[in-house]
Amino acid sequence: MPIAYQIVVCGSLVPDPLQTLEPVTTPAGPALKNELMLPAVLDPWAGHALFEAANLAKQNPGSKVWLVSIGPKAKLQQVMMTVAQKVPFELIALDGPASGFAESAEIAAALAEAIQGIVGLDKSRLLVFGGWESASRRRRHHHADGRRAPRHRRSVPGRRPSHGAADGSFRILERIEGGKHQVSTCTTLPVLLGWATGNLPEPPNNPQVGMMNMRTVMPALQRAKPVKVAKTASPSRASRCRNNAAKPRSSKT
Repeated sequence: MPIAYQIVVCGSLVPDPLQTLEPVTTPAGPALKNELMLPAVLDPWAGHALFEAANLAKQNPGSKVWLVSIGPKAKLQQVMMTVAQKVPFELIALDGPASGFAESAEIAAALAEAIQGIVGLDKSRLLVFGGWESASRRRRHHHADGRRAPRHRRSVPGRRPSHGAADGSFRILERIEGGKHQVSTCTTLPVLLGWATGNLPEPPNNPQVGMMNMRTVMPALQRAKPVKVAKTASPSRASRCRNNAAKPRSSKT
């Protein structure tokens, strides 16, 4: 019998990778030149996680997808106007910095608190999805920091779930070595999965899905909880910004 999963996707906002991203040093710490003026998009890796989450929910009736995202309200609204037309989800918005230079531990703590605050959350049916990489920070930050507060039983980065079994367990196809996937079996939830490219194309825009999502997106933006990040990441991250601000590589699965 299919399990009705509760799937939470953590997705950050990042500057459009097609823009010129120039790291600069400001009195408040490292930043991007004209960062507030740069158009934002949903992190490409998080986008794959969201599309795969929606596909898994579609295959298991009764499942639900939440998208937890932190960023300035204006930029969140801008990005949601596009993302909301892709797949069904409920937005949980946090009003805070979306910069990759913000301290990852504090961002992770805010995301974990938001996840734990979901009404009716059942951790025995919980899957938390995120990007294996990020266009704004290294994978070790958002997975290592983000997994502790929700108390996940297992963290499985860079993987994708395969078909589920009758007892509710499912196989996880890991990285490819020697021409074959490494395979794990997940028998107990909750679990944290980090996605690379996945195996699904980007869904086309669906105005009906967009209208349905916007009924909850706008109220979620209005009640977005302010999040203050006191610390700033090391300036050394600025040197990696340009390299990380690129779309996912097709070699990752």
